[in-house]
Amino acid sequence: MVTDKQIERLENAAVRLTVTVDKGSVNEKYNEVVKEYAKTAQVRGFRKGKVPFEIMERKFGESLKWEATTQLLDESLRQTLEEIDEKPLPYSQPALDGEIELKTDEDFTFSVKYDVYPSIELGEYEGIEIEIDEIEVTEEDVERELTHIQDQNAVVQEKTAGAVEKDDIVTIDYRELDENDEVIEGTAREDFVFTVGSGYNLYKIDDDILGLEQGGETVITKEYPEDFEQSELAGQTKKLGVRIKTIKQRELPEIDDELAQDVSEKYETLDDLKNDIRERLAKAVENRVREEKIQKTLDKVVENSKLEVPESMLAAELEQFWQEFVQRFQSSSEQVERMLSAQGMNKNDFLERWRDDATKRLSRRLVVQKILEKENIEVSDEELDADIRQRAEASSMDPDEARNYLEQNNMIEHLREEVRERKLYDSLLERTNVKTGNTVKFLDAMQRNA
Repeated sequence: MVTDKQIERLENAAVRLTVTVDKGSVNEKYNEVVKEYAKTAQVRGFRKGKVPFEIMERKFGESLKWEATTQLLDESLRQTLEEIDEKPLPYSQPALDGEIELKTDEDFTFSVKYDVYPSIELGEYEGIEIEIDEIEVTEEDVERELTHIQDQNAVVQEKTAGAVEKDDIVTIDYRELDENDEVIEGTAREDFVFTVGSGYNLYKIDDDILGLEQGGETVITKEYPEDFEQSELAGQTKKLGVRIKTIKQRELPEIDDELAQDVSEKYETLDDLKNDIRERLAKAVENRVREEKIQKTLDKVVENSKLEVPESMLAAELEQFWQEFVQRFQSSSEQVERMLSAQGMNKNDFLERWRDDATKRLSRRLVVQKILEKENIEVSDEELDADIRQRAEASSMDPDEARNYLEQNNMIEHLREEVRERKLYDSLLERTNVKTGNTVKFLDAMQRNA
């Protein structure tokens, strides 16, 4: 059937595949389609299945050609893709490139475009030099953690009288309003709970509801600066209708030995709890520094390498970004899009805004896979078992139960890949030159992006 196939490399790891089918196969397929249609065709003056070939062509010619074309495309493309190395990515379906015309007495040639796994010219990845800031953990950080533990152990009671104050827990209904004070579709939210002063609400209305009593309603108009932390509100002016449904207040326990004992039986004194906090913060710093070393090293490797990110791969990554964004609103994609539309924005605006970050994340992932192949890093069953035992102990689980859970959920190979990448990172960092940068506060370091 296929007499010739040509691959042309395009930009961004795309290819153009041109396939030629011999005219004998074209004619055979066309005749096969005509005969198959003739079995059920109803033409006045002829019994079913007895319509002459030339009558079928005259009456159904274009439909028959299109059906033959479709079958030839499917069969020849499937055959060709089985024979060549340049397979399409799972999320890149081959698309016709250019016009096609089937002539039963000529060879049939067509072209399709699709994305393939990118070729990567791996650059230098040994002896890379990076700079990492030193993260300082102070007693202020320990006290902040203690305050958080105190807050977690507070007793919450309904406020039977009085107005909203800082640190109260409120339940509110809210909605965005247009210039006519009509509710903007998709913006209403009921029973939203947050602590006043925490800032854990999209519109940052903590100060605006101070002094309101239970059952009270108000309309808030807020202007958000261009550099506002929530990009979807930056530079916008919003009018919000808010109703206070309930107000609750916390009674905080004293920070003393008794609080430490309430937190866990392993603590006898407040000092025991503080020491554990210091160890936990130190571990958090260690993990953070390691993550930053890995990301900066990989960014250098990407700079040293030559690679292109396929558009279909980037589109899939951006869609993942979008789904994560939608989840923040605890709503559907359609509702979020309607909300954005009311603000003069759309999904594509956000996808374009995220494009650079998505490209960077994919580029890191691609060079990691290339180094894994080059270094031939593998994970033995013994190493995998050791990792499962370590994870089980950290979670107070039985190792056999942990393995059974992983097997039942088809997660064993995923875990093996995690261990494989960790071995690679350990190896890379051993060969990376790390310079000490500035000293930064713990909180600042933990809140910034790697």
